[in-house]
Amino acid sequence: MPNSSSSLSSAKPFFAHPFDDDKLKEECGVFGVTGVTDAANFVALGLHALQHRGQEAGGIVSYHPDHDFNSVRRFGYVRDNFTKQSLMETLPGSLSIGHVRYSTAGSKAAAIRDVQPFFGEFSMGGAAIAHNGNITNADALRRELIERGSIFQSSSDSECIIHLMARSLQRNIPERMEDALRRVEGAFSIVAMTRTKLIGVRDPLGVRPLVLGQIGEGWVLSSETCALDIIGATYVREIEPGEMVVITGEKVESSFPFRRQKPRFCIFEHVYFSRPDSIIGGRSVYETRRQIGVELAREAPVEADLVCPVPDSGTPAAIGFSQESGIPYAMGIIRNQYMGRTFIEPTESIRNMGVRLKLNVNRALIQGKRVILVDDSVVRGTTSRKIKEMILDAGAAEVHFRIASPPTAWPCFYGVDTPQREKLLAATMSEEEMREHLAVDSLKFISLDGLYRAVGEAEGRNKSCPQYCDACFSGEYPVVPADMVSKGFEMKAAE
Repeated sequence: MPNSSSSLSSAKPFFAHPFDDDKLKEECGVFGVTGVTDAANFVALGLHALQHRGQEAGGIVSYHPDHDFNSVRRFGYVRDNFTKQSLMETLPGSLSIGHVRYSTAGSKAAAIRDVQPFFGEFSMGGAAIAHNGNITNADALRRELIERGSIFQSSSDSECIIHLMARSLQRNIPERMEDALRRVEGAFSIVAMTRTKLIGVRDPLGVRPLVLGQIGEGWVLSSETCALDIIGATYVREIEPGEMVVITGEKVESSFPFRRQKPRFCIFEHVYFSRPDSIIGGRSVYETRRQIGVELAREAPVEADLVCPVPDSGTPAAIGFSQESGIPYAMGIIRNQYMGRTFIEPTESIRNMGVRLKLNVNRALIQGKRVILVDDSVVRGTTSRKIKEMILDAGAAEVHFRIASPPTAWPCFYGVDTPQREKLLAATMSEEEMREHLAVDSLKFISLDGLYRAVGEAEGRNKSCPQYCDACFSGEYPVVPADMVSKGFEMKAAE
């Protein structure tokens, strides 16, 4: 085992944000770097840039020939933990990986043992692994491994990979990882390390992102390009679906160990998860979201006086809607930028204030106006109702919602924390029923074809062979969620 430093915060952590519980929760972020002095410091900066992908906890593992593997795992934000010099000095070496987490599988309880990266000691040396995604056959794999004598240390699906690697008969760690991942179903973008190698791999469908960068003579692997920018690294390319790269010194070796399949990248990365300053598939995420607003204005026009984003995720789409419709754009809702997860331990009376602690209406702007509110999604609808009430309380004449994604009617099983299907508003209501439930003057979602056009598919969605994973909208899962089906989840009936 590496030398490890783990800590529970003295304040009781609460991971379901009490004032923002109506959004799909980000998955995880992974980052690794080799060939630089004090690599862990670069990893900390990269994880800071990826904080939007996981705000529950983070961990870093490093390797130095004189100090072996070392790891630190903490609850909370990167800025609150991995900026302390005394702590970072415990992570020496030129090779390091890290992970930020929002739990999607396993226990929701505050367990430091679930915080990645995970570490395993094999006959040929140690290896650490950080995983973004979700293994859809993890329950079956775990049962099999436990029956064969494996002892699990966490509730995370990702730990299955370490145990599968331990049971592999392959001769080195990269080959053992290939062997293990052939047993895995679902989504995985992985950054791993040995004493001498930095390894990156994506599942054959490429559901989650992973990119390669270069910094000086060193190399970087990251969930998103925005994390390359913060350390001054140069973007090289995306790791392709089904590709494994093994970086040793200045040498990058690429292979495709899995059966080739048509990629199905998560389309919701374009809508919400990725940072707007990242590049996905050669496209600016910001520009894609602006184009979503353009498509939305074409599909669902309405007479109004102002277009206002629900900050911050609705902002680019609101700008596009305004530009296409000719209706003025305005910051009708102001976000309190200092509303953090550790603000207070919320009492019931504080909880009842809801989004007012995070968002405030610009009354002078809103009063007497017909307002179009642009948001990225509607999940349970609770936050949308509260925002609508705030707008009306400020004196708005009309409230119209325009949503920059199709109705979210199905849960995600590939690395996103989604409510059970019956708790998704769109799973139980039609669009008109949702409008009545939210009590707004109009409610329109972008169509699935419109979303595809916005991400660059001019002909829209290929219904016989979709270009993206859009299961949360369509109910068409590219990989059968075997564990959930065994628990009674009913797949969409074939049309």
